[in-house]
Amino acid sequence: MTIKHQGQQYRPRMAFLRKIEDLVKEMQNPETGIRMQSQRVMITNIPHAMTGNDILQWIAQRLWIGNIEAQNLGNFIVKYGYIYPLQDPKNLILKPESNSLYRFQTPYFWPTQQWSAEDTDYAIYLAKRNIKKRGILEEYEKENYSFLNKKINHKWDFVIMQAKEQYKTGKERKKADRYALDCQEKAYWLVHRCPPGTDNVLDYGLNRVTNPNEDKKITIALVRKENMYYQQALMRSTVKSSVSLGGIVKYSEQFSSNDPIMSGCLPSNPWITDDTQFWELNAKLVEIPTKMRVERWAFNFSELIRDPKGRQSFQFFLKKEFSGENLGFWEACEDLKYGDQSKVKEKAQEIYKLFLAPGARRWINIDGKTMDITVKGLKHPHRYVLDAAQTHIYMLMKKDSYARYLKSPIYKEMLAKAIEPQETSRRSSLPFRRRHLRSSPSPVILRQLEEEAKAREAANTVDITQVMSKLDRRSQLKKEIPPK
Repeated sequence: MTIKHQGQQYRPRMAFLRKIEDLVKEMQNPETGIRMQSQRVMITNIPHAMTGNDILQWIAQRLWIGNIEAQNLGNFIVKYGYIYPLQDPKNLILKPESNSLYRFQTPYFWPTQQWSAEDTDYAIYLAKRNIKKRGILEEYEKENYSFLNKKINHKWDFVIMQAKEQYKTGKERKKADRYALDCQEKAYWLVHRCPPGTDNVLDYGLNRVTNPNEDKKITIALVRKENMYYQQALMRSTVKSSVSLGGIVKYSEQFSSNDPIMSGCLPSNPWITDDTQFWELNAKLVEIPTKMRVERWAFNFSELIRDPKGRQSFQFFLKKEFSGENLGFWEACEDLKYGDQSKVKEKAQEIYKLFLAPGARRWINIDGKTMDITVKGLKHPHRYVLDAAQTHIYMLMKKDSYARYLKSPIYKEMLAKAIEPQETSRRSSLPFRRRHLRSSPSPVILRQLEEEAKAREAANTVDITQVMSKLDRRSQLKKEIPPK
């Protein structure tokens, strides 16, 4: 169902509703579907009604599922308006009792139909209920009635006229049909104008780029596009499993010493020893960081720039090279991304004036294409409007400044002064304490050691005198037997 309510934009219909509709069609099969018959509600006989127990049993037998799963699926079908209750239309749930009665919703009112639930239709429904109930409506219905009266006041006379005509036509119908139509209409508007405090089952979330229900027509342009995509996929280089496994092993070896679970914490784990020294040594902007922390900055550029202390040291280095505005611009873009939404436009303009505008106080050097993209995006600023310029500056610092920083006296001095904490003398039987990792020996080496041990044991058990006597006898026999 396409919903347009209070400025809501078009949102594609949910793809899974088609599966529910296929199941509902099977339910209505006269031979294999759910048994329907006339049921008595108070003093009225309602035709083509079914019980909640029959619905539950049919779902469980048709899909080979348990009663709990069948109950959940039945609740979904009722909540989406494919089946509506006859006795308690306010509660859109499937009651498994044999005396709870339901009917199938007309396919014209299914959620996947093209027509939308307009405000005018809802206003006519509320006006008709107001006439029928003589002003006794639910609180949220009264609020909606007043809101729609103000919103579409220019055609309110038409709304009242239509409501009176529908009410008059309804009174001419049979009592059973009138009761069933009232329940049907009540259930429909509970789905499409849900009361406050209940979940809106037709809330589609964010707008999608494509419609999953759209039937694409096969054209020459579409086939050419698919062929181009598959050719590019075949030409794309693939990584061998041995190379990827080698990369995982290398990464694990590099970061194993920094993993507090695998290698433990130095000087101790503050969660099990009540010693807060680990947190004090690894504070964000501590005066002298630990040696392990400084060594980690040399792993890659992202490790350096993610660490506040590393970023502070890198900023000091860039200022000496007269390029400190690069890191300042990167930090300003991060603040724009994750800052307050109400200040996005103001921050974007400030960043442009400080770093990008001609003659800016801290002007940064980016190429013309990136500048054009950024200036065009600043006409309608958002959180990620400066992503292109930020990526350009990030790669510039990574490829140029980062390598020089690792060779600079600033980093070497920081590494020399870094603290190397020692493990506390207190031993704990609890896990996650610092321990030295030893790699397990290869199975081939273990097999060789076992064979050598067996050979050594066999050599120790042999009697040397018996072996020598056998050798002497063999030599005497060879002397006695003449050669042929």
